Amino acid sequence: MLASMRILAVDVGGSHVKLLVTGADAPRRFDSGPDFTPAELVAGVKAHATDWPFDVAAIGVPSPVLRGAVMEEPWNLGRGWVGFDFEAALGVPTRIINDAAMQALGSDEGGRMLFLGLGSGLGTALVDEGRVVPLELAHLPFRGQTFEDYCGQRGLNTLGEDAWRAVVLEAAELLRAAVAAEYVMLGGGNVRLMKDLPPRVRRGHNDRAFEGGFRLWADGPPLPPAWRALQAHAADWTLLAAPASTGPRPPAPVSTRPHPPAPARTRSHLPHLFGDDPSRAQSFTLRLDDLVVDYSKNHVTAETMKLLAELARATGVEALRERMFAGQAINNTEGRAVLHTALRNRSVRPVLVDGRDVMPDVRAALDHMRTFSDAVRAGNWTGHTGARITDVVNIGIGGSDLGPAMATAALASYNEGGPRLHFVSNVDGAHIGQTLRQLDPRTTLFIVASKTFTTQETMANARTAREWFLGHAKDEAHIARHFGAVSTNEAEVRRFGIAPEQMFVFWDWVGGRYSVWSSIGLPVALAAGFERFEEMLDGAFRMDEHFRTAPIERNIPMVLGLLGVWYASVLGHETHAVLPYEQLLHRLPAYLQQLDMESNGKRVDRHGAPVPVGTGPIVWGEPGTNGQHAFFQLLHQGTRVVPCDFLVGLESPYPLGEHHRLLLANCFAQTEALMRGKTEDEVRRELAAQGHSGEALERLVPHKVFPGNRPSTTIVYRKLDPGTLGMLLAMYEHKVFTMGAVWGVNSFDQWGVELGKQLAKRIDAELAGAADTTAHDASTNQLVNLARGR
Repeated sequence: MLASMRILAVDVGGSHVKLLVTGADAPRRFDSGPDFTPAELVAGVKAHATDWPFDVAAIGVPSPVLRGAVMEEPWNLGRGWVGFDFEAALGVPTRIINDAAMQALGSDEGGRMLFLGLGSGLGTALVDEGRVVPLELAHLPFRGQTFEDYCGQRGLNTLGEDAWRAVVLEAAELLRAAVAAEYVMLGGGNVRLMKDLPPRVRRGHNDRAFEGGFRLWADGPPLPPAWRALQAHAADWTLLAAPASTGPRPPAPVSTRPHPPAPARTRSHLPHLFGDDPSRAQSFTLRLDDLVVDYSKNHVTAETMKLLAELARATGVEALRERMFAGQAINNTEGRAVLHTALRNRSVRPVLVDGRDVMPDVRAALDHMRTFSDAVRAGNWTGHTGARITDVVNIGIGGSDLGPAMATAALASYNEGGPRLHFVSNVDGAHIGQTLRQLDPRTTLFIVASKTFTTQETMANARTAREWFLGHAKDEAHIARHFGAVSTNEAEVRRFGIAPEQMFVFWDWVGGRYSVWSSIGLPVALAAGFERFEEMLDGAFRMDEHFRTAPIERNIPMVLGLLGVWYASVLGHETHAVLPYEQLLHRLPAYLQQLDMESNGKRVDRHGAPVPVGTGPIVWGEPGTNGQHAFFQLLHQGTRVVPCDFLVGLESPYPLGEHHRLLLANCFAQTEALMRGKTEDEVRRELAAQGHSGEALERLVPHKVFPGNRPSTTIVYRKLDPGTLGMLLAMYEHKVFTMGAVWGVNSFDQWGVELGKQLAKRIDAELAGAADTTAHDASTNQLVNLARGR
């Protein structure tokens, strides 16, 4: 990403501002002055960079800067710099640094360097092995005045060039010794006046400030010690195949800081790790009830896990976990508590939100679900003609669709006696149209799931379902027997024609992708029965209690989350595959895509600062064995390393012939094959045994070599029953929580989905209009006008 990032570097001086963007031939400048304000800076930057697209900005300000914020008003500029929001004003992520520190960073030649900026004043900064430390040495006493009085423009004017040069070199040596620097780099506008320099003093160039601005983004901020320890540990690893293999090399470990190349130590090759430690499988396996999580086929050692646990403690995972369970508003951008765990709290413990116990409301909502789902399943709730409900259509999108659709499919073996469930989410008319074609309006019940009852896609589908129903039933009074709502907006629900007693509630402290445990899970109760839904809650509660109380090292969700951080942030693996060897879990990968990517697909932390490491991976997958005949080729012999989760039950809900034995055999074989691979020697012996020899044999060898050393986690359970499903889903929820807590991101908002929705409303109005569209870029204008038949 950094290679293609366009960075605007801005060097703010007392008389003018200079700016340069990545890839530009020459810098540009405009005037500043003693009354120059940050608002004028932003206006000038925008005016002089109109033809320079940029993704991020770096600004060097002639004032003390602490943690990216201006701490004091510059003495040689106007007011208003302290507290100014440069990022909001420029509209791109922006990093602020002292101007001398930015020049110092750009002038860095390695080692420990003191930078002295010879300009209107005296800028000072220290760079130690790539890490810049702004200094404020200019106003220290020197010869009865200050270093700046002698070395800045005032000293040059008073002393004359020759005496000024001599005093600059004297000051440089004193300050170099004071900060134990190996050499001094002179920069700033007046460096041009320096002539012969002693060995420990070097001449910089004022435009190196731009390089510093670029480096400020390219290198990222210094990582905290726990992160640096992991990066150093990663440098001891090699992800290459076994020495005998000539297979392609997966990417080397990545770091936001350079480190020595990883030595080719065979101890990091998975088969060797198992050979060196006969107890490895047992040591790297966790259990909870019938759930077994074997993570021994991952690129970790005991030292890796120790460092990951230290990282979790250093980043406050445990503290954030306690705050979540306590009902504190850890969703800080929306000011909300995060309490999907309260929905499945099977204990007598109260759960407080703003001092009020929410558990009575939760139990009342569950009772409402129980009463209604039991009535529908028993035939006591009928349509307007008195006919039994045979089909239920859930209309929602995102968490209002993915969770209940996935769980209903997973528990399909328990659906006897319940209505058939259908799920409509896509605003594409084909989705609702194809669904309605197979239904009888007299025996169909619609559940409209939208917290606000204004979600564009959901309400478009709901209105179509309403029109279809009224086309047969004619009387709007019948809507009450055929429509229910899961919402918090009673006024809109009433306006639609749904009776308030058919509105099932949930709360703003339940995020959409965490809401299957709430009234959003009503389709699960309708299909499998409320007792099964409660068993799912029971299983989730058991995982909640484990997550809440188990130490990090033996905590299943935390260990899985830390493995995710290890791969995504340290070793640089950008994707994660979920491979359920359980057809009933065929919707699990899609469900986890939203859970993981919507939660942790963030570039800034909870305080708005850029996250200095890679965050949420791309989650994807497909049930085995289907995936084996689709993308497993890439997993085994591709150039990318893809960490995988394999999920499988020891017993099948459908024990037919040899099916389940074959399924288990394939699942376990794939994890072994990914780990072991196949070396050149093994391939040659195999080909020779098949009758190949000479040139024909050698031609085939590279194509049949498997690098191996591909990581995977195997998650085994007795049988996919409701309790097991609840445990699995809660496990993944808390895994995602752990990863987000380590990265410091807010895992519970989703601002990234808003921009496209806002633009879609605008374009929808344009598509319905009569005039040509000219308000967008040329491509979008063309597409909109094409769709309008222009």
